[in-house]
Amino acid sequence: MNYTSESIEKAIEIFSSFPSIGKKTAQRLTYYLLRQNDSFAEKMSKVIIDLKQNVRFCSICFNYTERDPCPICSSTKRDRTIICVVEEPNDVISIEKTNDFYGLYHVLHGVMNPLEGISQDDIKIMELISRLNEVEEVIFALNPSVEGELTTHYIAKLIRPFGVKISRIASGVPMGSSLEFSDDATIARALEGRIAI
Repeated sequence: MNYTSESIEKAIEIFSSFPSIGKKTAQRLTYYLLRQNDSFAEKMSKVIIDLKQNVRFCSICFNYTERDPCPICSSTKRDRTIICVVEEPNDVISIEKTNDFYGLYHVLHGVMNPLEGISQDDIKIMELISRLNEVEEVIFALNPSVEGELTTHYIAKLIRPFGVKISRIASGVPMGSSLEFSDDATIARALEGRIAI
């Protein structure tokens, strides 16, 4: 589209590059920003800069954090013998909201997807393997998709020689969906009813 302002065009282009935001929503967000006062724009700019400068990976679980190790990994109240493996940091939030899991996490930052050229070397698999010394159980809570299944089976095969119990969250999270959009009760039931693999 040809707007009257190059700045508007750039803003719409940036917003439409966000996940699940199309051109119409990007346009609405741009015009919303234009209606706000300067202090709102300054505050938003500062939040974005702080986000990029302060947030990094936890050196243990690879969740996002401002403190290393993250609050979960450094907590003395967590069960260090259980690791729950998830795809993305927002999956940690989904599980934490249930208040039913008290172990540690490991964030892979994706799943294996040969069609998109994402291999085992592109996600945090070896970092998980290096954490297995005192671990008794690894729970897979990957999204129920073909790629999630492929990644689960690949990692499970690597973990078996360590003698660690391997399980996955039970059904309740529908195939093809995302943990992020599952309700707390569904995730809690899935964790409670996990099955060995």
